[in-house]
Amino acid sequence: MTSRVVGVGPLLRASLRQEARSFAPWILIVTVLSTSSIIVYPWVFPTEESRQQLAATIGANPALAIIFGPANDLSTADGFNTWRCLALGGFLTALMAIFVVTKASRGQEDSGQAELLASGVMSRATRLSVAVLMAAIASLVLGVVCAVATGLCGGDWQAAWLLSATFTASGWMFAALTAVAAQLGSDARTTSTLAVATLGTLFVARGYFDSIEAPSWTNWLTPQGWMEYTQPGIDNIWWPLLLAIAFTAVVLVVAFTLQARRDFGQGAISPRPGPAVGRVRSSSALAWRINRSPLISWTIAFLLLGAIFGTLATSVPDLLAGDATISGLLASGAITPDDIVGEFLVTMLSMIGIIASVGGVQTMLKVRSEEMDDRVEPLLAGAVARTRYYSAHIVVALVGPTIGLLVAGLMVALVASSSDLGVSFGDVWLQAASIVPAAWTVVALAVLVVGARPQVEIAAWAGVLASFGLTLLGPTFGLDDWVLGISPFWHVPHLIAGPTDWTGLGWITLFTIGFIAIGTLGFRRRDLARV
Repeated sequence: MTSRVVGVGPLLRASLRQEARSFAPWILIVTVLSTSSIIVYPWVFPTEESRQQLAATIGANPALAIIFGPANDLSTADGFNTWRCLALGGFLTALMAIFVVTKASRGQEDSGQAELLASGVMSRATRLSVAVLMAAIASLVLGVVCAVATGLCGGDWQAAWLLSATFTASGWMFAALTAVAAQLGSDARTTSTLAVATLGTLFVARGYFDSIEAPSWTNWLTPQGWMEYTQPGIDNIWWPLLLAIAFTAVVLVVAFTLQARRDFGQGAISPRPGPAVGRVRSSSALAWRINRSPLISWTIAFLLLGAIFGTLATSVPDLLAGDATISGLLASGAITPDDIVGEFLVTMLSMIGIIASVGGVQTMLKVRSEEMDDRVEPLLAGAVARTRYYSAHIVVALVGPTIGLLVAGLMVALVASSSDLGVSFGDVWLQAASIVPAAWTVVALAVLVVGARPQVEIAAWAGVLASFGLTLLGPTFGLDDWVLGISPFWHVPHLIAGPTDWTGLGWITLFTIGFIAIGTLGFRRRDLARV
């Protein structure tokens, strides 16, 4: 038994010294997400009336349940924190665990570092053990830091510890799933794609069940549903965490069994061999070739996402009919059914736009990874101009989100217009198309970062994070318009739910052009492959 874990201790210590700093942004984001709920809640919702209005606002938009889960209790700061953070915090922690395991397992094999390590005194399972342990430690530290910070900010200590424990459990479960994906994929990119796709599918499935108020047994169909059953700050149920631990243990057994039978540097999913004769004859063709598989995967995902969200839109009237608060608002004339449906569709399509921009940001970060792997400089040493090379990738980064939004919007429009919602196909699809410039602005910020300041490449995600937080959470906290306006999605006209004003799209288009110009100029002038 000892021979199976030879070298784990020294390699784990060395890996933590090298990679521990990369855990900090994830820990900070999740901790701020939780503590801000506790701090801000009594200021923004000081009265019972304001809290009832909050419940009515959230209840009137089932699209929010896809991201945040059910709002079981919004009358207390801890209940509000559970609604706002449980699903999202678990998602972010799981994403961190996926990246940690992928980099420390298949990433090392791709770079050749694993072969160097294996030449020493080390057992076959050591590297995978270290990768999983690193993700487990990072998830545990995240949970402890978040719990202590939330409790010190005024949250109930039991609720804070239970909520943070769900984050840690989510990290552990998806670290184990990524360990399995590392044995199936032939490289780091395939591994991360499999793991992230699994996480996204389960997250959307959980959100769909929550949005349609499915029977309670559907909570047991996804790991995220298990975590929802804990209900921190409400019932404080701890035993579902045992399911997460058991799940992690079983999946890890599968992962190590597969790892013992896998050839070094190989995977169950073999990469397709390239053509016998080179066919890439331009920068545009190269950019397409590098990003072809992710673009196709994203397009298929948006096709399915549009169908799911469109089906969900048809159930909005039934969902709201059983809500006494919403029924009262409808009866008073404060809102109309068309207002609710329109706002739901706008929110849902905005979420799709934010998700679509993620693919564009990944395309630009791929440019940086190609550069750091020394595959760009040989190209530019020939007849390929820097501007032409970078512009080709920019086009791909902008086209990807455009296709995704239009495909998803097409599906939502087809399903929504065929039901009795009072919306037309043209209005819904045009609303989806109007969100494209906002997604471009988010991608353009990544263009600027990678082109002009790649040393802070993590800032390429700033547009996605700001758009998500301000678009979906900003209105809940009653933020001023100038703050909400930082998100490009705030400037999108509501063609379904309100009067049309195209001025905002003009302004964000100017920002998009400016970001792209600065990024292209920066890439043209800076040194390559500088950390």
